[in-house]
Amino acid sequence: MSTAIEVRGVTKEFTLRHTRSIKELVVWTLRGRGTELAADTFKALDDVVVDIEQGESVALLGFNGSGKSTLLKLISGVMLPDGGSIGVRGRVAGLIEVGAGFHPDLTGRENVYLNGAILGMTEKEIDEKFDDIVAFSEIEKFIDTEVKFYSSGMFLRLAFSVAVHTEPDVFLIDEILAVGDEPFQRKCLARIAELRAKGHTLVIVSHDLDMVKRVCDRGVVLRQGVLVHDGPIDGAVDFLRA
Repeated sequence: MSTAIEVRGVTKEFTLRHTRSIKELVVWTLRGRGTELAADTFKALDDVVVDIEQGESVALLGFNGSGKSTLLKLISGVMLPDGGSIGVRGRVAGLIEVGAGFHPDLTGRENVYLNGAILGMTEKEIDEKFDDIVAFSEIEKFIDTEVKFYSSGMFLRLAFSVAVHTEPDVFLIDEILAVGDEPFQRKCLARIAELRAKGHTLVIVSHDLDMVKRVCDRGVVLRQGVLVHDGPIDGAVDFLRA
């Protein structure tokens, strides 16, 4: 089995900027501490190393601020690491944020072509799958409406539908299923199970531990940016709950 995702010593820091009063800013600047006032750094990931094999279903687990969503964004290429490296083999698609890659002033139809192209599909591939994408999303009546008028649930339906129809080698999901209604969530989970059965690599971030136990084989637990546990999903969930 070949490796689909290689994470090697990855570090990521963010700058936290603070809002202060003008009086505080003047006093701190006069004391030569203006830079210190302006920003602090937060290490979201600290020397993380993990390999994900082709066909594995992996949950990134941890409490808020643990770094799991940051790691998923780094794997997707949305962000770059400050240190270390990430390698991903094959076509990557997923749902990192609702409506990511969608232009609000374009219609649903136009956004299917835009988002499909961003995810690596050719125009011919999108033409062939367009009807299936729209049917899965269940928003046929609104496909020629500008997406700025869509609800978050409609965004989700169309974004998820485009992503799964790209037939990605690596599929990434970040808490996105919490936005949809229950019937559509079940539909999404069924499609995720299909991808898993076909041998696609899945990486999921979710606080729904019962769901990830059904969908994933393995769990990677992060705590304050550090990888603290990596193993079978049941053990990873127990570790997190302990």
